[in-house]
Amino acid sequence: MTFPTPLTGVVPPVCTPLTPEREVDVPSLLRLVEHLVAGGVHGLFLLGSTSEAAFLTDRQRRLVVEAVADHVGRQLPVLAGAIDMTTPRVLEHVRAVTEAGAEAVVVTAPFYARTHRSEIVHHYRRIAAASPVPVIAYDIPSAVHTKLPADLVLGLAADRVLAGIKDSSGDLGVFREMVTGARALAGFGVLTGSEVVVDAALALGADGAVPGLANVDPHGYVRLYRLCRAGDWAGARAEQERLCALFGMVGVGDPARMGGSSSALGAFKAALHLRGVIDCPITAEPQVPLSGAEVEQVGKFLAAAGLL
Repeated sequence: MTFPTPLTGVVPPVCTPLTPEREVDVPSLLRLVEHLVAGGVHGLFLLGSTSEAAFLTDRQRRLVVEAVADHVGRQLPVLAGAIDMTTPRVLEHVRAVTEAGAEAVVVTAPFYARTHRSEIVHHYRRIAAASPVPVIAYDIPSAVHTKLPADLVLGLAADRVLAGIKDSSGDLGVFREMVTGARALAGFGVLTGSEVVVDAALALGADGAVPGLANVDPHGYVRLYRLCRAGDWAGARAEQERLCALFGMVGVGDPARMGGSSSALGAFKAALHLRGVIDCPITAEPQVPLSGAEVEQVGKFLAAAGLL
């Protein structure tokens, strides 16, 4: 298939199941992919934040893309994160994931060193010039400490440097500005990375969503997307509120002993384990695992949402 521009629909950032030895559990990964495909998703985003890409070795990153791309066989668009601190390192990831079968790459601004606007523009232009596949920007200031301005992104989109953006900034005002500006740009997709305002984002004119919780309930997010596209805003609101309640699972971890990433990703993986999708709920180091009591709380969220 030809990579769709703009990219639309529900494109989950796929979790990376691990073995107890913290190697990639390929059989569980492929079961998760089948679970997502059965839920009706419109694409797969590998090696993002929910995929724990920052915690995986380069070898593990490539294995994830190879396994999924081979399994899907171009039935769905496969995107892969090429996320690293500097332009040369990102270019190495672009080569690796595209050789492994990725049909688009998802790239953040550079990080570690504080980055000037002109450096971000150079970063994306350099990557797009070298990439054999479309480049999608990833706006996640909580991780890279840089907010991508709407005019910068839209300017790069107008120059055909960027094919889309995944916005995980949480700034709905700037998101609206991005959606409004994208109307004049054929082929540029704007997707929200939020779990909890997908209905609002689609009402504003977004092309789709990349919600981590869609790993757990792909059917719910696809149903929400379809309700929005049909203009059934009351039905969409009800489904969004059900998903918001389910998203409460990300807070089960005790903040006195773990960070938000350990809690959220641990909850997603615990939910997938409880649903029989993956064999082991372990997260990558140095993240802290959930306790038995916290896993029980995840089960209660699943039961309340009708998923157990």
